[in-house]
Amino acid sequence: MSMRPVGLPEIPEQTVVVARAAFPKGSLAIRARDRLAEVFVDEPFTEAFGVRGAPGLSPGVLSLVMVLQFAEGLTDRQAAAMAVRAIDWKYALGAELTDTGFDASVLCRFRARLADNGMERVVFDRLLEHCKDAGLVAAGGKQRTDSTHVISAVRDLNRLELAGESVRAALEALAVAAPAWLAGHINVTEFAERYGPRVDGWRMPPSQTKRDRLAQVFGQDAIALCRAAWADDAPAWIREIEAVGLLRQVLVQTYIVRTDARGRQVIKKRDADDGVPPGQLRLASPYDSDARWAAKGDDLFWMGYKIHLTETCTTLPDADADADADADVGTGVMPNLITDVHTTDATVPDVKATAPIQRKLAEHGVQPGEHYLDSGYPSADLITKALKQGIRMVTPVLQDHSDQAKAAEGFDKNAFTINWKTRQVRCPAGRTSSHWNPVKQHGKDAIVITFSVLTCRDCPLQKQCTTSKTGRRMLTLRPEELHENLARARAEQKTDTWKNKYALRAGVEGTINQALDITGIRRARYRGLPKVRLQHAFSATALNVIRLDAHWTTGPLNRPRTSRLERLSYRLSA
Repeated sequence: MSMRPVGLPEIPEQTVVVARAAFPKGSLAIRARDRLAEVFVDEPFTEAFGVRGAPGLSPGVLSLVMVLQFAEGLTDRQAAAMAVRAIDWKYALGAELTDTGFDASVLCRFRARLADNGMERVVFDRLLEHCKDAGLVAAGGKQRTDSTHVISAVRDLNRLELAGESVRAALEALAVAAPAWLAGHINVTEFAERYGPRVDGWRMPPSQTKRDRLAQVFGQDAIALCRAAWADDAPAWIREIEAVGLLRQVLVQTYIVRTDARGRQVIKKRDADDGVPPGQLRLASPYDSDARWAAKGDDLFWMGYKIHLTETCTTLPDADADADADADVGTGVMPNLITDVHTTDATVPDVKATAPIQRKLAEHGVQPGEHYLDSGYPSADLITKALKQGIRMVTPVLQDHSDQAKAAEGFDKNAFTINWKTRQVRCPAGRTSSHWNPVKQHGKDAIVITFSVLTCRDCPLQKQCTTSKTGRRMLTLRPEELHENLARARAEQKTDTWKNKYALRAGVEGTINQALDITGIRRARYRGLPKVRLQHAFSATALNVIRLDAHWTTGPLNRPRTSRLERLSYRLSA
C-alpha cells in the first residue's frame, strides 16, 4: 500500500449546502473541520506508508475519523457507518453525499500501522502544537497530573487457567502456521479434546487433587511442545511465533522441572516458597504480553495498564471576569487542555512517570511553572531536578518514616542540627556524631550518620532517641541540596496557604471522569501496550477537541451550574 500526501479533500459544494442547512448552528464535526483542518494532514504519516502499490485512504482522513469516533464513543463499525450516513461527518471528511465510505476493518489496519511505526501520538502532538500557536497553551503556567487504572481487553486468568490457555494459544497459532509440523509432533485428537474449548475455571474439576493433576498435565504438554519447537530439526521460524515464545515464558514462571533420584522428570507447580518472577515481568495472559496484575490499596486489584493525564489548569475567575464573559461569549479564561498522556503497564509506580511526563512537556515547549501532583509522584531527587528545570512541584511529599516520626514520640530527624561543612550532626542533648559515611542506597546517594556507643550510653534522653540494641542512634540523610529541598517541602505543606493552593489539583479528577464517561478510558479496547497507548492518545485528542468546541461556542465561563440569580448578582456587582 502506498500514500499520496493530499490531506483532507476539498468539501464538495453540495455537501456544504446540505450540511449548513441540516446544522444551522454547526456541530462538533463541522467546527473541527473548519478550525482544525491543518492538524489532520498526511505528511507526518509518510514513513508508515510506501511509495509503491495501490494508494490507500488518506491517513489524515482516517485520523479525523478516529478522533470523532472517540469523541462520540463509537465502535469501528459504528464509525464506518457514520462516515456514510452522517451529513456533518461527510462535511468533516470532505466526502460527496453519495460516497459509500469504507469498510470498518480499515480502521483496525490503520491503527496497526501507526502502532508498528511508533506514531501513536502524531495527531495528539499536532493538535497540541496548534493550540500552542493559537496561544491556548503556553509554558510557565499551571498544570496538574493524575493517574487511573486501565483494565486490559483480555479476560482475567488464574495461574492454572493461564498455564492451560497458554498451551491452547500456542496450539491454535501452530495449527494455522504449521499444521503439518504440528500433526507430526502431537496427538492431534487427544490435544483437540483437551484444548478445543477455552480453558475455563468453571469447567475444571472441583477436587484440589484433580486440579493438581490437571496442572501437571498442562505442564507436561507445554514441555513437550517447547522441546519439539526448540529441537535441532525444527524450523527456526517456529520459535519466532509469538504464542510459542509466550508459552515458554509461562512454563518457566509457572513450573519447576526436576529430576528425582531414579532419573525421572518431575514437574511441579511453583508456590510461594519456590519463587515467582516479579510482577513487572510475570505474564498475565497469552493474548496480551504487556498486561500485568497490580494492586492499589486494599480494594483495587486489576490486570492491565495505567494512564497518566496532564492538563493545564486555571483558578476560578472572579465575578468581574464572569460578567465580562457573559457579555462576550467565547472569551475569558483559556480552556483546560490535556498536554500529555502517558501510558504504562500496571506495575509501574507513579513516581517513575514524573520525569518522562515533564520531559515530554519540555520537548513540546509547554512545561509548567507549577506542576500539581499527588503524593505518589514526588521524590527528593525529582523535586530538585524539576526546580533546576524551572518547574516547581506542588505536591505532598512523604513524611519522615523513622520509628520516632511515625509514633510522634521521641526525636525525629528534624530534632537534629546538621553542619554540612564540618560533616557533623548535633543531637538534642548537644552531643555530636562520630561518623559521617557517604553510601549508595538503592542506587542513590545517601549519608549514614552514626553516634558513638560511648556517647549515647549515658545520655539521659537515650530512650526518647533510639530503641536500637546497640544503644546508639543512626540517621540516614540525603545529600545537602536534596535534604534541604525535602525539609522545606515538608514544612511548607503543613501551612494553610499551601493547602488552599493545592486544592487546585482536585480538578484533574473531573478530567479523568470525563475521559471515562466519553471515551471509556479505563477499559482497553485493544491488546498490547502500543495500541493501548494509541487508544489513549486519540482519547485525549478527542477530549481536547470537545473542550475546544465548548470554548468556541459557549465559552468556558458560561457554566450551566451558575444560576440566573448568581449571574444577575455578577452583572450588578460589575
